Amino acid sequence: MEELMESERAEMRAAGKGILIDLGGVLVRDHLPALAGAWGRRLGMTPTAFLGAVFGGSDDQVLVGRVSEPDWWDVVAGRLGVEPGLVSELQRDLAGREVWDEELVAFVRGLRGRARTAVVSNAWPGTRDRLAAAGMLDVADHVVVSGEVGYAKPDPRIYQTALQRVGVSAGDALFIDDTAGHVVAAQSLGMSGHVHTGTAGSISRIEEFLGAA
Repeated sequence: MEELMESERAEMRAAGKGILIDLGGVLVRDHLPALAGAWGRRLGMTPTAFLGAVFGGSDDQVLVGRVSEPDWWDVVAGRLGVEPGLVSELQRDLAGREVWDEELVAFVRGLRGRARTAVVSNAWPGTRDRLAAAGMLDVADHVVVSGEVGYAKPDPRIYQTALQRVGVSAGDALFIDDTAGHVVAAQSLGMSGHVHTGTAGSISRIEEFLGAA
């Protein structure tokens, strides 16, 4: 009975913790290199040049919601010198290549009741709709998208927004991202951090963080 009560107390302490986790490159496996290789060959350009045409200059534009996705794709069409139909095909291919890390998704979903969770993603404004269409909008308690809130990692405001939504202090939160600079920015605000390099490592770090609650 005493062991059960201690277990329950541990869960209550852990429930006051927050887990903030990235989307692309973490919950969704990185698929951009393969996309860039395939479309670069098709369009007669290097993968680097292709990625530059699609994403170059987007950080202070569509990534923070200052430009709509349709308008940004018009920019991309002009850079690539292709017709709208081919851009639509590119958009479908980009969406179709997304592969979720099912083990990590299931683990994060299973944290409900143990911790408060949020996806924190540098992503375009239509991301929430795409998550809903994929049946993934419930992967965490909250979804914080740069294209909606108007600022992107490593801007401190996106981390602060996520902390406010999950209702925990920085000292009670663990931030996970595949970009080291984004993790460093979170740590500078007082959060614990983990650079994602694989599913097992991130799950282990979360368990360690919650176990120390």
